[in-house]
Amino acid sequence: MSTDTKFGNYGGQYVPEALMPAIDELTDAYRRYVLENEDGFMDEFRDRIRDFGGRPTPLQRAEQLSARYGVDVYLKREDLLHGGAHKLNNALGQVLLAKYMGKERIIAETGAGQHGTATAMAAAHLDMPCEIYMGRRDINRQRPNVFRMRINGAEVTPVDVGRGTLKEAISETMRDWATTVETTHYVIGSIVGPAPFPAMVRDFHSVISEEIRAQSLDRLGGLPGSVVACAGGGSNTMGAFAELLDNEGVTLYAVEAGGSSLTVDEEAGVAPHSASLSTGEEGVLHGARTKLLQDSHGQIMESHSVSSGLDYSGVGPELSHLVDTGRVKPVTVGDDDALEAFHRLSQDEGIIPALETAHAFGFLEAVAGPDGDGSVEFDEPIVVNVSGRGDKDLEAAIEETEKRNLENAPRMEVFDR
Repeated sequence: MSTDTKFGNYGGQYVPEALMPAIDELTDAYRRYVLENEDGFMDEFRDRIRDFGGRPTPLQRAEQLSARYGVDVYLKREDLLHGGAHKLNNALGQVLLAKYMGKERIIAETGAGQHGTATAMAAAHLDMPCEIYMGRRDINRQRPNVFRMRINGAEVTPVDVGRGTLKEAISETMRDWATTVETTHYVIGSIVGPAPFPAMVRDFHSVISEEIRAQSLDRLGGLPGSVVACAGGGSNTMGAFAELLDNEGVTLYAVEAGGSSLTVDEEAGVAPHSASLSTGEEGVLHGARTKLLQDSHGQIMESHSVSSGLDYSGVGPELSHLVDTGRVKPVTVGDDDALEAFHRLSQDEGIIPALETAHAFGFLEAVAGPDGDGSVEFDEPIVVNVSGRGDKDLEAAIEETEKRNLENAPRMEVFDR
């Protein structure tokens, strides 16, 4: 853990002057409470993430997938954390930190709804009022999570500008924060934004890789050979990687959303994918310098993914740096392959994954499956971070599956009225 503000060329604090007092206050609180455990903050956090959150989450051998791919595959079951995704680690940490800082109100943004749900749960648990900004398009795609946020007492505010996705929701939340900094804490949902957010969010999520390390040593007699995690903003990715970065023998794969194509329509200002690590260029978005999807004039391009949580035009600055240095290997998986993997994991292992998580399993299939290209020779065992469960995605999966002739999908006509 460290108070990193820059990661190589990336990171920093590109924010309006009005936000700098709040950034400075948060940086000081992060140092004192998270890094130095002042007043036993981290002790309380670990107690609460255990008792309220349900940590540690299991490391489970995937028997059918191991047989299918001829390699040992283990699943880090973050889908079993309270709320159904890894997001509670950071949300609970930040809401508790806001309480220690004397803040009176919580705001957050959400794309797939998992971060919003986790923040709403944490705010209810710690008796804090909460408002969640969510793009209108994502509200329509993730109605169950909208209900979950509201039933936990949070106000869900639609964002109608732009395409109504995560990028616009983040911008709207930052505007709120700029006018309410004295009483409000903004719980950023990924390793993005101005320092200290990328390092702080990573630190709260690093419990994932702490457990991967301990569980692997205990059960497998050594560290994993490979760790695979999907990457949007990058919170579950860095959570799964953080405590293994110094172990060069562990290969780290960040799987991005390849969408429908990796080509770009500059004239329309649209990238039909969300693969910032693989195709992005250096720029500034939401308070940090990082890899972005942008046109030749530096304008941010709209992203696309079948999964709301990966539908973002940028990525965390630390991940950008780790890709530049070669420590993390970025790969892409398209919409169709992710949907195939969504059905495959459900049928083969009895685990319905989030569409975000399905991208990680799509990568395994593309490389090691019966029709795989064999482009990667995995070091074993492989640990895949199951970042979330797919309950929130069932409506979207039904709709998207009906559009495609997927080989291993269930017969959807049984749902006809």
